[in-house]
Amino acid sequence: MELTIAQTLQQGVASHTEGRFQEAEHLYRTILESQPLHPDANHNLGVLEVSFNKVIEALPLFKNALEANPKIEQFWLSYIDALIKEKQFDNAKQTLEQGKKQGVSREKLYVLESQLAIRHYNLGIKQQEQGRLDEAEASYTEAVTLKFDFAEAHNNLGITLQELNRLEEAEASYTQAIAFKPDYAEAQSNLGNIFKEMGFLDKAEASYSQAIALKPNYAEAYNNLGIIFKQQGRLDKAEASYRQAIMIKPQYFEAHFNLGITLQEQGRLDVAEKSYRQMLALNPDNADAYYNLGITLQEQGRLDEAEASYTQAIVLKPDFSKAHDNLLKCLYLDDKRALFFDQLDYLINQNKANAVIGSLTSRSELKYGLKKPNLFCREPLKYVLHVDLNTQYNFEETFVEKVRSILNKNKISNRKQPLLFNGYQTSGNLFDIENSFTEKIQKAIRLEIEKYRINFKNSKEGFIKKWPNEYDLYGWLINMKSGGELQPHIHEQGWISGSVYINVPSNLKADSGKLVVSLGLEKDATDNRTNKKIIINVVTGSLVLFPGSLTHYTIPFEAEEERIVLAFDVIEK
Repeated sequence: MELTIAQTLQQGVASHTEGRFQEAEHLYRTILESQPLHPDANHNLGVLEVSFNKVIEALPLFKNALEANPKIEQFWLSYIDALIKEKQFDNAKQTLEQGKKQGVSREKLYVLESQLAIRHYNLGIKQQEQGRLDEAEASYTEAVTLKFDFAEAHNNLGITLQELNRLEEAEASYTQAIAFKPDYAEAQSNLGNIFKEMGFLDKAEASYSQAIALKPNYAEAYNNLGIIFKQQGRLDKAEASYRQAIMIKPQYFEAHFNLGITLQEQGRLDVAEKSYRQMLALNPDNADAYYNLGITLQEQGRLDEAEASYTQAIVLKPDFSKAHDNLLKCLYLDDKRALFFDQLDYLINQNKANAVIGSLTSRSELKYGLKKPNLFCREPLKYVLHVDLNTQYNFEETFVEKVRSILNKNKISNRKQPLLFNGYQTSGNLFDIENSFTEKIQKAIRLEIEKYRINFKNSKEGFIKKWPNEYDLYGWLINMKSGGELQPHIHEQGWISGSVYINVPSNLKADSGKLVVSLGLEKDATDNRTNKKIIINVVTGSLVLFPGSLTHYTIPFEAEEERIVLAFDVIEK
C-alpha cells in the first residue's frame, strides 16, 4: 500500500528523531520529488544537511520552506541561522528585519542578532590584524548596530578609530564600552591611551588608575600610568609605577626601558644602565635601548662603550638620526679626529641639518682648524635676537604670576642637571604639564617665534630654509640662587632655543648674571679669539631667541633674590 505525503513525512520525522538519518533523508527527498516546495520536507531536510555541516546545501531548502509558509516561526530562525553560519551577513540582516515585521519572536531573533553581531566582531578582529582598518571599522560598527550593548565591539571599534587617528570618535566608543560594562579594565586603559594622545594628562591618569582598581595585576596600565607621571614631571611616582609593572610582569621590556629613562633623568645613571641592559637581555634587537644606553654611558664618561652602543643602534636601524648625531658627539669628545670627520662627512653628504651637527661643525673648526659646510647655520651669532617683552605684553600678569604660581604649587619634580650649580630645573615639558594654565605664555612665545622667522625669512641658512612646517614647544623652568650658574651647553633637540627672563636680580658686579652665546666651548679653541661670543645683558622681561646650535651659559651672579628663567626649545614634529 502506497504511503501518503503526510504519512511519509511522519515516518521521516520519526527516523530523524531516532537518529536514522539516511532513512530520514530518503523519505524527505521522496516527498520533494513529488512536491518540490513542500515546506516541512524542505525545512527538515535543511536541518539534516546542517547537522552534516552542509550548510550551503541547506540554504535553498530553508528558503523554499520559508517562501512556501512564512507564518512558521522556526522556518525564519533556521534560515537566518544558516545564513549567519555561511557568513552571508547582509542577507541574514535583511531576513532578520523581515522576520521582525512578520511577527517572529523578538526574544528569539535577539539571540540570532547576537550571533550575527559576534560574527561581525570576529571578522573585524581578522581585518584589524591584517591592517584593513576601514573594513574592520565597518564590521565593528555593524556588530554594535545589531547588538548595541556589545561592549567588546565598542572597545575594538575604539582601537580601530584610534589607529585611524579619529581620536574623539575613539573616545566615544571606549566610553560606550565602559557604560555597558563598568568593570571593563581594558576599555578604561584604552580610554587613558586616548586622553594621553590628546594631551589630557589628568584624565589619562584617572582612567589608568581606574583600570588598575578594576584589575590590580594590570601591568600595561601601570606602565602607561608611569608614562603620564613622567610627562607630568612626577618622577618618583613614575618610577614606582614602572617598578610595579615589572614586578607583575618581569619580562615586560617596555617597562624596563621606561624605568631607565626616568632613572636617567633623575641622574641615577648606574641604575638606569641596569634597566637598559635588562631590556636588551629581553629584547636584544632594540635600537632605542642601545641608543639610550649609549647616552647613559656617555654621561658617565665611558666614551668607548657609548660609541659601541650608538654603533649597534645604527646597525639595527641605519637611519637612526639621533644615534648618528650622538655618535658624532661621542667621537668629538673622545678626540678621535679621523673617525669624527668620517662621521661628519657622512652626515653632510646625507644633507642632515640639526643643532647637534651644526654645533659640532663649528666646534671642530675651532679645535682642528678644518672648515666644513655647516648645513644648519654657518654664522649663528647673526641670528641672536633680544626682545623686551615688557613693551608688548602685560609681563607681570601673563608670565610672572603664572610661573610663580607653578613653582609655588611644587607639583613638578626637579630633574638632575649636572651643568646647573646652586639651582634646580623642572622635569618634563612644562607646556604639557600646565597646558591650559600656560596658554597665554605659549601663544606669546609662538607669536615671537613667528616674528623671528619672518625677520630672517630671506636668509640662506639651513635652519631658516628648512624651517619645520609644524613644531612643538618644550619648556622648563630654571631657578637659581645667589652664586648660581649654568655652564656651557646647547639644547640638542632645539631647532631654535629661547629664554624668557621671569626675574633677574640687579647686578652687583659687572657682567654677573648675563647670558653668553658663543660658537663653542673655551676649551674647543686653540686661540680663544676665534671662539666668537655675544654677552647679553638680560633683565626681567627679556626674551632671547637663537639657533639651537649656539653654545650658551650664564655668568655666575650674586644677589638676594632668586633668578627665574623659562627656557624652551622649538622641536620639529
